[in-house]
Amino acid sequence: MSDLNVVLGATGAIGKAVVAELTARGREVRAVSRNAEGPQGFRADITTADGAAAACEGAAVVYQCAQPPYAEWAQEFVGLTDTVLTAVEKSGARLVMADNMYMYGPVEGHLHEGLPNAAAFPKGRARARVAEMILNAHKEGRVSASIGRASDYFGPGGLNTTLGPQIFAAAAAGKTARWMGEPNEPHTVSYLPDVAAGLVTLGEHPKADGYAWHLPVAPPTTGAEFLELVWRAAGGKPKSAAVGRGMQRLIGAFNPIVKELGETWYQRDRAWIVDDTAFRAAFPDHVQVTPLDQAIATTVAWFQRQG
Repeated sequence: MSDLNVVLGATGAIGKAVVAELTARGREVRAVSRNAEGPQGFRADITTADGAAAACEGAAVVYQCAQPPYAEWAQEFVGLTDTVLTAVEKSGARLVMADNMYMYGPVEGHLHEGLPNAAAFPKGRARARVAEMILNAHKEGRVSASIGRASDYFGPGGLNTTLGPQIFAAAAAGKTARWMGEPNEPHTVSYLPDVAAGLVTLGEHPKADGYAWHLPVAPPTTGAEFLELVWRAAGGKPKSAAVGRGMQRLIGAFNPIVKELGETWYQRDRAWIVDDTAFRAAFPDHVQVTPLDQAIATTVAWFQRQG
């Protein structure tokens, strides 16, 4: 039986972390992207049926970590998912989808897996549809699939995230580190190596199939506490600020990534607390959560090495 683990989107932050986790566990890995390099690399355009089929051929588990550009989620994510599902079904592999929390929309209280997919904005509706497609494909017997959901992530290699350039790259360069949103509200953040460990746990345990899981996370922190830990690790004179809704609109006039955050501002102006109880109960021996200060120090050091 094949032990091949295929990682789609292997040059992205989550994909790279999953490749590293699988490699550390001694698994056979095929790291798929359009620009893949190295002995594990496999070049393919998975937006095409032939490319996706070639990428997934012979796999035991496929980790779907690829996604369209952020601004194109509403237009492209469903089509990409349909193509990937067809390829995974053809290969006979199990599927693990790397997901986020957009599909829930604004939430009162903690975020848990029993919440409805109530998002009313385009990106949230796209993520909801993608999750529904995957779980429906599982129910229909087309594929065996699970979904692992993470909150805002940070970590080595975490560049396309609100925490990366705005906080870690800035602090590493001695510039002002900016927290997006209210700095005194509790907010759950996810650490990339922990996200990867959680996804691989889902891939190694068929009992995960058929469900969406919140991946293990550290207790929530506030933006102010997070920035304090960043500067403690970075050294130098702390320079921190919070970006409110008005400033986000202003910056967004010149920065398209920041502009796109407007429709999910509800994730930043109130408590945003992820409940990971279900994962911890189902996989008690496979819960990896790096202490926040250690995770931040490792991330700061990575950004400092990048210059």
